[in-house]
Amino acid sequence: MFGDMMGMMAKLQEAKKKVEETKKRLDTVLVDEESNDKKLKITLTANRTIKSIAIDDELLEDKEQLEDYLILTLNKAIEKASAINEAELAAAAKDGMPNIPGL
Repeated sequence: MFGDMMGMMAKLQEAKKKVEETKKRLDTVLVDEESNDKKLKITLTANRTIKSIAIDDELLEDKEQLEDYLILTLNKAIEKASAINEAELAAAAKDGMPNIPGL
C-alpha cells in the first residue's frame, strides 16, 4: 500500500514536470492568423502571448474598421492558440498521470 502511494506520488511529480515543460515549449509554438483579405496579420504563441501584428496601411485610415479587424482576427488567433494549448497540456498531464482506479 505504502509503496503504491509512493509510486503514485512519483508519477504525479512526473506529470507536473511534463506539464511545466510543455508550457515552456508552447512559448515557442507560433500561431498565425490573417483577416480574410490579408490586411491584418497577427502572430501569437500557443500560450496566447502576442508576438506581432502587421497592419495594411489602408486600415490605418479608418479607426473603426481597424478596431473591427483587430477584434475579429485576435479572437480567431486566440481560439486557435487556446485549442493547441489545451490539447498539448491535456496530453502531457494524461501521459504522466498514475493509473488510479475510479478516476
